[in-house]
Amino acid sequence: MGGEQERRRIAITIAAVLLLGILELSEGELKGDYSKLSGIIIPGFASTQLRAWSILDCPYSPLDFNPLDLVWLDTTKVLSTVNCWLKCMLLDPYNQTDHPECKSRPDSGLSAITELDPGYITGPLSSVWKEWVKWCIEFGIEANAIIAAPYDWRLSPSLLEERDLYFHNLKLTFETALKLRGGPSIVFAHSLGNNVFRYFLEWLKLEIAPNQYIQWLDEHIYAYFAVGAPLLGAIETVKGTLSGVTFGLPVSEGTARLMFNSFGSSLWMMPFSKYCRADGMYLKHFSGGNRKGNHTYQCEQEEFQSNYSGWPTNIINIEIPSIRGFGAYPSVSEFAQTNLSIMECGLPTQLSFSAREISDGTFFKAIEDYDSDSKRILHQLKKSYHDDPVLNPLTPWDRPPIKNVFCIYGIDLKTEVGYYFAPSGKPYPDNWIITDVIYEIEGTLFSRSGNQVEGNPGAASGDETVPYHSLSWCKNWLGSRVNITRAPQSEHDGSDVQVELNVERHFEEDIVPNMTRSPRGKYITYYEDSESIPGKRTAVWELDKANHRNIVRSPVLMRELWLQIWHDIHVDSTSQFVTKAKRGPLRNEDCYWDYGKARCAWPEYCEYRYMFGDVHLGQSCRLKNSLADTLLHYV
Repeated sequence: MGGEQERRRIAITIAAVLLLGILELSEGELKGDYSKLSGIIIPGFASTQLRAWSILDCPYSPLDFNPLDLVWLDTTKVLSTVNCWLKCMLLDPYNQTDHPECKSRPDSGLSAITELDPGYITGPLSSVWKEWVKWCIEFGIEANAIIAAPYDWRLSPSLLEERDLYFHNLKLTFETALKLRGGPSIVFAHSLGNNVFRYFLEWLKLEIAPNQYIQWLDEHIYAYFAVGAPLLGAIETVKGTLSGVTFGLPVSEGTARLMFNSFGSSLWMMPFSKYCRADGMYLKHFSGGNRKGNHTYQCEQEEFQSNYSGWPTNIINIEIPSIRGFGAYPSVSEFAQTNLSIMECGLPTQLSFSAREISDGTFFKAIEDYDSDSKRILHQLKKSYHDDPVLNPLTPWDRPPIKNVFCIYGIDLKTEVGYYFAPSGKPYPDNWIITDVIYEIEGTLFSRSGNQVEGNPGAASGDETVPYHSLSWCKNWLGSRVNITRAPQSEHDGSDVQVELNVERHFEEDIVPNMTRSPRGKYITYYEDSESIPGKRTAVWELDKANHRNIVRSPVLMRELWLQIWHDIHVDSTSQFVTKAKRGPLRNEDCYWDYGKARCAWPEYCEYRYMFGDVHLGQSCRLKNSLADTLLHYV
């Protein structure tokens, strides 16, 4: 009898280890690592290296392009052979094929997303996910547990699958990770990577049997971290389409516009209305794999009753010339031969366009006679987005059916939310100039000239790239009641933590906590489910002053991600979310010297321990205890 009980006890223990024992703690030492979980990173727009897959001779330059040469990003070749470089970057604006003389393809592996332009000077400037990977290494994550899913960010979603079988390969990546590690994966997506992951989830519905869809997700994906997700689009995309965004590259805005508009993905982050949706009926022939879709695009009544499609203001205000066609934008040589009396007497017309009128093509149809690119954009908009057989990406995203969803973004930075355009008198691609910009900043709207603008500003502003209205859409993914916590981003003892429990949430209405902020500090505000869908858990994290492009390098974000994941898999954790009561140093780098008290700060965690090579007092401040003992504070 005793032997039988002993066998049962051992069996129960083994089962507990298999289900929960991803991390083993014994006598304060971290014996194991996250031996079952995998992390899959889906990078954002322009965050994957592209390499040449051709031989291209560049005249008047010693720098040619050979197979596997870096194209995106090699600033040396951008500076010295920009025309050659453009041939390797541009796509045909209608069918998205490569230039006849050069083609590029995305690199693979983690090196494709860590630094875009490796080098002593250019490396730190083009670093994307490098700090993220360093954190994983510091905390003992195995090399095969972090998987990059790079893609050709120039392509529209359907062409990613058609040309590169990207979504097939992504599905295989999840399945391989499960077989290799024995557990589900955690998805980290940034910026456009979230749009890619959304499309993958919809594509997956058509690839596996409907009754196995949720089961597949539960088995393969443990959590989804959406970082800086443009859930309702990004205004800066409009600027890139009409005038060009250089991203700091040594090229003109006109060249940047020419390149951007050749990409099918240029419309993927166009702003759209939260009130308009596309209902689709999908039929799949499982043997042949053919799909047929029938989309109906419908807008709720609120779209026509509210101003600006729910956005803070009209996104585009544009002056239309008084004459049409080619003569509206004469070149320098033609300008002298043109009779200017017609243009001087004619008065331009200013038109305004909302997010819906941009995403449904109304705006581009209106300027079709004045802009040679509008026809191409309308073609791509219909073919690659409105008529996409899987999903119209320019529609609001409901909460993905994944067990654990965390939506993370920065707030309260000056972010562009509207533009005023006018004809420049120059030929394409420089035919439009921006005459004014409307910004949002901490709940107000103002123009570039400093004048306050009327509109519907949100409770906060965006992350310098994506407006708050788009980032905060994921608050609609939360349950009916929400617990809100605001805490300092830096290490703290809990004295400045504010909490509101069981706050009622109304659909499509923002949640604004009644909390204060010290003007000297930055905070992180957590919105976490109090009541949620059974088996699901949702949280939204707002990081004060976190920049869109740099948020994935934020030590604060990486600390919070690590603590939440560690809390989730620890056998002794009882709460849904990791405690916010205090935050102490987790790494030796977090310890520093307090010159006022002549000791290492955070004496509970840190001590002075000199090691050979330390050049200042702060470097000699190190953690007292092992990482495992330190993490026990957050169970």
